[in-house]
Amino acid sequence: MMRSSMERMLEDYEYDYYPILPSGLRTNEASPDWMNKADNGWQLTAAALVGLQSVPGLIILYGSMVKKKWAVNSAFMALYAFAAVLLCWVLWAHHMSFGSDLTPLFGKPNLALSQGYLLQIAPQGYIPMATYVFFEFAFAAITVILLAGSLLGRMNFYAWMLFVPLWLTCSYTVGAYSIWGNGGFLKTKGIVDFSGGYVIHLSSGVAGFTAAYWVGPRLSHDRQHSPPNNIIHMLAGAGLLWMGWSGFNGGSPTAANMISSMAILNTHFCTAVSLLVWMGLDMYVYKKSSVIGAVQGMITGLVCITPGAGWLVEPWAAMVMGIMSGSVPWYTMMVLHKRSAFFQQVDDPLGVFHTHAVAGLLGGLLSGFFAKPSYLRMFYGTPDHNVGPGLVYSLAEGKVKEGLRQMGNQLLGAAFITGWNLVITSLICIFISRIVNLRMDDDDLKIGDDAAHGEEAYALWGDGERLGPPIRLNMTPKLPSFCRRP
Repeated sequence: MMRSSMERMLEDYEYDYYPILPSGLRTNEASPDWMNKADNGWQLTAAALVGLQSVPGLIILYGSMVKKKWAVNSAFMALYAFAAVLLCWVLWAHHMSFGSDLTPLFGKPNLALSQGYLLQIAPQGYIPMATYVFFEFAFAAITVILLAGSLLGRMNFYAWMLFVPLWLTCSYTVGAYSIWGNGGFLKTKGIVDFSGGYVIHLSSGVAGFTAAYWVGPRLSHDRQHSPPNNIIHMLAGAGLLWMGWSGFNGGSPTAANMISSMAILNTHFCTAVSLLVWMGLDMYVYKKSSVIGAVQGMITGLVCITPGAGWLVEPWAAMVMGIMSGSVPWYTMMVLHKRSAFFQQVDDPLGVFHTHAVAGLLGGLLSGFFAKPSYLRMFYGTPDHNVGPGLVYSLAEGKVKEGLRQMGNQLLGAAFITGWNLVITSLICIFISRIVNLRMDDDDLKIGDDAAHGEEAYALWGDGERLGPPIRLNMTPKLPSFCRRP
């Protein structure tokens, strides 16, 4: 039997007898020498937390944040995307995102289902590849579901069924491989994107906005009058999203170490600051606080900290990012959007462009500004990495060129992700429109869920049956004999 790394370390010490490890620390066929049980346990937990952000987190958030007549359709779009992405991920998309080199843009498509592949060590950390595959799937799934927030309330569900695998294959895998894959051209340049500020949020925001342009707007009445059907449920979904971000950012180091701990703390600190700043601006401008606004501020804080949570580390930098994420997207959504004819032309029901594209871009640039050299070395495990330092530290250390180079890499990554998603999403929408209508008919849009799925979200009478004509009003009531006059 192979000896574990701990056993080999203990051999370096002089003992009168060979130490016997507890049975839980010994190697066996299910726990090979290279696997760290604590890291694997945390990574599985983190993957489950990210999955819970989508199912049921975003299902609840979407289903309650739209009008009642679109609750089922909105939630179902998220549920379908989660299942479809998993199937595509293990059949070809994982290898395109993290597999062997094929081009500087994507890896070689292949199955991620064989025992030999899934039970080997992952490329990052001391965990099995099966854990890594599932963790990265959860990232891919939530990206597509976030994109759906721009298309709620009018997209043909059959068009959505085609859109999900096509966009995952042609767009998400390219962004993931370019920035995270071993042969990706942006990774080789040294771009900073800890957990997906560009790969997930900038891409979903740009792609969602682009797809919304091609799908077309909701009915005019729905755009003008679209109150949430259940604010309490909306808060429940938002809460799952917030707490699930502990796995989103905390799981990115693929280890239960100091980087994951600081990533989680920075995530929640930045988010709290962002929420309070958004609330403060609402109260100052509109003279009252808004629950929906608070949720938007929460989301922008989560998104902004994502690309730099693990290598910012300094809480003051996370606080600065929280202030920026609570104010800049607020301005683009609440002021610029209302003044711009272009923004008014494109119907983005949940403001995904502002909460994800704007906040993701902001976070990516600020990560290049605040990336701390010592924590970059801790993350990469070597001083020979090609990332950073952040501009603020390069100025302090007299290495201005290195800081400017890092900011240039961040701008290059943002331009590539934006341009690629703009073009590819447009081509996908044009292709699907040749097969099926992207938008539902106006008559069906007036009805909503019942027209799309034959189901409604709330049954307020009986056991789901529709309310029939008031037949009791046309009947003469028969009183019992003891109530009648003699």
